[in-house]
Amino acid sequence: MKRFTAAIAATALCCLSIAQAPLAAQPQQLLDYDTIHHPVTDDEAMVVSQNALSSRIGAQIMAQGGNAVDAAVATAFALAVTLPRAGNLGGGGFMLVYLAEEDRTVAIDYRTAAPAAAEAKLFLDRKGRREDNADYGHMAAAVPGTVAGMKLAHERWGSLPWEEVVQPAVELARDGIVVTRDLSEALRWGRKRLESSDAAIATFFKPDGSPYMYGETLKQPELAWTLERIATAGADDFYRGEIAQRIVADMEAQGGLIAMSDLAAYEAKLREPIATDYRGLNVVTMPPASSGGVALLQMLNMLEGFNLKAMGHNSASTVHILSEAMKLAYADRRMSMGDPDFVNNPVDVLISKAYAEERSKQISRGQSSPPEAISPFDPFAHESPDTTHFSIVDRQGNVVSNTYTLGSSFGSGTLVAGAGFLLDNQIKNFSLRTNVPGATFSNSEMNKIAPGKRMMSSMTPTIVFRDGKPFLVVGSPGGSSIINTVLQIVLNVADHDMNVAEATFAPRLHQNWKPSALELEPGFNPDSLGVLQSLGHEIELRDTIGSAQVIMLDGGKVLGAADPRRPGSGAVGVGNLRIEARETAAALP
Repeated sequence: MKRFTAAIAATALCCLSIAQAPLAAQPQQLLDYDTIHHPVTDDEAMVVSQNALSSRIGAQIMAQGGNAVDAAVATAFALAVTLPRAGNLGGGGFMLVYLAEEDRTVAIDYRTAAPAAAEAKLFLDRKGRREDNADYGHMAAAVPGTVAGMKLAHERWGSLPWEEVVQPAVELARDGIVVTRDLSEALRWGRKRLESSDAAIATFFKPDGSPYMYGETLKQPELAWTLERIATAGADDFYRGEIAQRIVADMEAQGGLIAMSDLAAYEAKLREPIATDYRGLNVVTMPPASSGGVALLQMLNMLEGFNLKAMGHNSASTVHILSEAMKLAYADRRMSMGDPDFVNNPVDVLISKAYAEERSKQISRGQSSPPEAISPFDPFAHESPDTTHFSIVDRQGNVVSNTYTLGSSFGSGTLVAGAGFLLDNQIKNFSLRTNVPGATFSNSEMNKIAPGKRMMSSMTPTIVFRDGKPFLVVGSPGGSSIINTVLQIVLNVADHDMNVAEATFAPRLHQNWKPSALELEPGFNPDSLGVLQSLGHEIELRDTIGSAQVIMLDGGKVLGAADPRRPGSGAVGVGNLRIEARETAAALP
């Protein structure tokens, strides 16, 4: 014991002498890092998505000479194979593209649209209550937009041949993918939604009906046929050719609404992005038919008047202010927006600094505002959290931020017989009954269903600029929580000086207008919860919120963070792929 004590004393004297020595003379004992969480770093280009294999495919396309748009198309189609609950051919979404050579950002709206035969009364019972056919089965499907969206992006700004960027997905579907633990579990709990479709059960389960297990191979030959047609015959085959014929035949056999004329009439559309400045950053995001971008910019404008940095990250004060701003923005979006081809959206007012200043006066530092004091209803209660997002940067400085969805996990649960892909269930996101106080589903006049109309969405693909150059690429799934997830990542970087991994991994909150509970992920200080409750907040502890896939461009490096909240995500750098290939070659005999 004496020798042990003496050793401690000697160590203390040694440390004291080092401390008293000049700083330059101190030997470095170990490598010191200033943060706990670290991003994936690359010197060239990167893809970050919810599935590491799909990220790798996108990165490989850029390694072969493709640009960010080529990689986006390859990643999107690969996700349709590897992430069937959200990656898709049978859904739709939104894409932002920054074109470095032109120094401008474009927005592509490929949101699903209502078939011509769709009427609200088809989805309501005799008492005016919403039927399950707006959520499950063939009638729930709107006209898919994903293939048209990828086509538009590639035709305008792709560099590699179309067939070359689609081919990796063809091979994945044909040769099979190794089932991950995440996919195995998703198929297990998704069976209830899928089992109404014989084609879906035949595709995602074994002949004896048992689920595919971790490590087994899942082949999707019918999906491979569809992807091969898209690759060789072109994207138009999905809307006017053999694929379209199979979609319509399945609709006619199963009582769906999509006709050949609906498919032929569908088009992806270019929109003008919307933007605001926040703490010296320029935040560019998606306009309607997404409500997400408008709400994001409105919240940033309101929050600019509060010193969030001084309040501290996720302190009770900061969480309270964020919660109140979220309530106001979510209340505003409830009835003020719809498909811009059908309604006039007051976007300029909602994202103006003047309106934010007026709205933020309603934020009390001393108490939580009850929902009835803000708004009578919320039309987005039925959005699903199972969307997916990917972010891409290429070596030329082009950027893609893309969010797309089937709606619910596995969409409507129906798979097109002979074509191998799942259909969306986006009809449920329309207003099927309008002007009904207290209704439990969407009842916004602006978002009422109409032939050819696109339903509103929370998807919020976003690019943040610093000094005129892309700085942060961000987006997330999560239904109505998407907007708040993107908001918090921007705040974590702009106000709390976090690196991209810290900003992505930090605990999140979500506040809707109604239900009124303040939802918190694990990781918030228990003492803060007590303070928030004393301010009148109804706290609800929940599982994870969102699954952000984020890239930061800083110091000449590409820094990626794949959200760990959903297993299997991955950030793959092109330069890292090249080094990996050299290491593999060197290891071969």
